[in-house]
Amino acid sequence: MPIYTDVNIVLDDTDHKLVSALLIDGRLSYRQLSKRVGVSVATVINRMRRMFTQGVVKGTTCILDYDKLGYEIEAMIMLRISKGKLFEVEKKIATHSAVFSVYDVTGEYDAIVFARFKTRHQLDSFLKKIQTYDFVERTHTSFILNTIKEKQTGV
Repeated sequence: MPIYTDVNIVLDDTDHKLVSALLIDGRLSYRQLSKRVGVSVATVINRMRRMFTQGVVKGTTCILDYDKLGYEIEAMIMLRISKGKLFEVEKKIATHSAVFSVYDVTGEYDAIVFARFKTRHQLDSFLKKIQTYDFVERTHTSFILNTIKEKQTGV
């Protein structure tokens, strides 16, 4: 049964199996994918090329253990932004190297930023910097103590 991901993009069972296999191990070669999914290497190449072109698959990456790299502080920073400048402020914040996610949200705050830091001083400097940005009315910061699940799910 096809899975509809967008008005114009349909993933069939083979596409679904390819994406699921890559979510488990993004290092798989096309040959390994063809064996796991049960299709030819040429089919894998064509399907992956199409999914990259359509933007369904945006890239492959490795997963880092940030604690082992010294990034012991992870924070969720909620922002209230005024005067219709949400995208402008979000784009500016997203350029900071510590930031790994920026979301528009509903509710009391307008945006949520997730960022990693090696020290409390780095977090403090970042917060003081973004609080000087025009149109940032207020921030609310929470430390992330433990990550229970952080994984993309299949389609």
